Amino acid sequence: MEIQGLEEQIRRMTPIRAPDDQQAQVEAFSAALDRLADERSLQCQLIGPQGERIPLPSTIFYVLVRVAEVLAHGDAITVAPVGRELTTQQAANILNVSRQYLVRLLDGGQIPYRKLGKHRRLRIEDVLTYKESRDLARREGLRELSRLSQEETDL
Repeated sequence: MEIQGLEEQIRRMTPIRAPDDQQAQVEAFSAALDRLADERSLQCQLIGPQGERIPLPSTIFYVLVRVAEVLAHGDAITVAPVGRELTTQQAANILNVSRQYLVRLLDGGQIPYRKLGKHRRLRIEDVLTYKESRDLARREGLRELSRLSQEETDL
């Protein structure tokens, strides 16, 4: 994927996943960051294309560790500022659903929103809370399905 397209996806808060041809590199990078994160007196630097050294604050380092961990597991990640309001399309991208489906969720009271003129705006915290509860319900449903399947097999 070209850099400019990737920058635009990040700006639009579209979930990003490591391409298959980069997955091994991402996994190695994540493992290297994990080893570094175990060191207590961490002082990292970012080295630019011309060799310039920029101190990397520990806050940014640990966010980078988490991003690499998620990508190394093959999952997608979205970077969004907390407290930010989202458009319905941005929220739909985060939830990996269509905008029309999201609007039905909003109309059904599943996710809080506010109207700004004729446009709906959602708080990212509310979208992520919904996503977490939806994902938990899905995992519980899969566990129950697995349990029922195992009971059938045992009969």
